Amino acid sequence: MSINKKASVVSAVFVSSVLLSGCGLFGGGGKEQIDPPKSVAYEEEQAVIEGQSDTDAETVGKEEAATGTVQTELYLLNKDGLVVPQTLALPKTNSVAKQALEYLVKDGLVEGMLPNGFMGVLPADTKLSVDIKDKVATVNFSKEFKEYQKEDELKILEAVTWTLTQFESVDKVKFKLNGHELTAMPVNETPIGNTYSRANGINLDTTDVLDIRNTKSLTVYYIGGNEDSYYYVPVTKRVSNKENNNIKAAVNELVKGPSYASNLDSDFINVKLLDDPKIENGKVTLNFNEGVYSNFEERTISKHLLDALVLSLTEQTGIESVAITVNGKSDVVNEKGEKMTEPVTRPEKVNTGSF
Repeated sequence: MSINKKASVVSAVFVSSVLLSGCGLFGGGGKEQIDPPKSVAYEEEQAVIEGQSDTDAETVGKEEAATGTVQTELYLLNKDGLVVPQTLALPKTNSVAKQALEYLVKDGLVEGMLPNGFMGVLPADTKLSVDIKDKVATVNFSKEFKEYQKEDELKILEAVTWTLTQFESVDKVKFKLNGHELTAMPVNETPIGNTYSRANGINLDTTDVLDIRNTKSLTVYYIGGNEDSYYYVPVTKRVSNKENNNIKAAVNELVKGPSYASNLDSDFINVKLLDDPKIENGKVTLNFNEGVYSNFEERTISKHLLDALVLSLTEQTGIESVAITVNGKSDVVNEKGEKMTEPVTRPEKVNTGSF
């Protein structure tokens, strides 16, 4: 990553990024809630799979209610083949989880809404149904689901799983093909097991990992896209099992940055964590050196650094907000010139801008 690119990231107008500037500006965070499932009917030997099993979000924002839409994260493929969340306004429906997956189908409903450089991940003409029970979403795909290239297999697993697990009622995903349970994917036999979850990772990066057996997975967010159309990309790294502080490990991976081949970026240049993170009641406090400033004279922190940090740390269980000090002092200012007197929380949805 070049310093020049960092400068452009810091100073550009970010229409596609998450709005971050202090306490409460994210709007609460957490998964979207949907009601308990209804029954599902399967027709195993036919391309059309009937039925729906999940219902509307229990709470819909005023703007969504007025427009008849629901803000939904869709995990799509960018031009580099990475699985990236994009939040789109989908029609209000009684089957939000099923609808979300239907908008992942190539040449389908999502085509007129795709951000520049993005595409769907499921094979064209794929039909599906979703049955949710005990935090497990069972997805039954039609025969068209098998019509993908083997190099896309893991991306499909990740996109389906991360799209469904945005909902409060889903922690794990079970895959079926024409009613028959899949323990491995049908083309390249990538293992699924009984279920698949976010713990399996996304956009896996094993660069410089010599012995994966002695590592654990950790997901952090880097910057993708171009000037005026930046977005955040989750990447699962492998860190040593000897590192027992996952917060510190996540910060170290942000500082280390993404692999060069990924075309991703990071704003964590010359940033150092001076003390061990302090965690209290879901809030983590981090004390950085002055390298965390994007503008040293004005002592401001870049929006992209702050966004990536909050998204990365709140991926971890029990972390709800992030507070920052510099050399032990809390007089930190964001790019808008506002004092960050309160901790920052995770957004309800990721990458909500338009292109």
